[in-house]
Amino acid sequence: MTIRKITPFLWYSMEAEEAAAFYAGIFPDSRVNRVTHVPSTKATKVVDFVLFGQPFIAMSHERTESFNHAISFMVNCGDQAELDRYWAALLEGGGTTDGCGWIRDRYGVSWQIVPDDLIAMMADPDPVKATRVAEAMMSMTKFDVAALKAAYDGKASNS
Repeated sequence: MTIRKITPFLWYSMEAEEAAAFYAGIFPDSRVNRVTHVPSTKATKVVDFVLFGQPFIAMSHERTESFNHAISFMVNCGDQAELDRYWAALLEGGGTTDGCGWIRDRYGVSWQIVPDDLIAMMADPDPVKATRVAEAMMSMTKFDVAALKAAYDGKASNS
């Protein structure tokens, strides 16, 4: 394993290995590299895995804190089909939706599933365009790429 300067580290109560395999099954260029049982404890595992080529580490060990929206993973999607695919996959098995493109998966981890150009549209120097996109975004649970682009262009969406 190559050590990186910064690697996301996720602490699960008991599901690190299961969660890593779940995520690796959803995203391309993803895999579980290694599961290490920590000596001196029966339940603690450290899982080395990769999502979209990005290394992650996860640990299973009893904890009282839960994941929250303060940290989330944003997945940029090239089109509606890709957005729909990741949305459905991350909700599988008990995930929940939170609005504005946010999902909490069955392990409690927060994800933002967004179109590639959403941030650029909201950062447009034309405040009218940016406001239309922001208002459209705020009305959505799962993002509708065509409706966001229509809002940006000032056109009514047929979606």
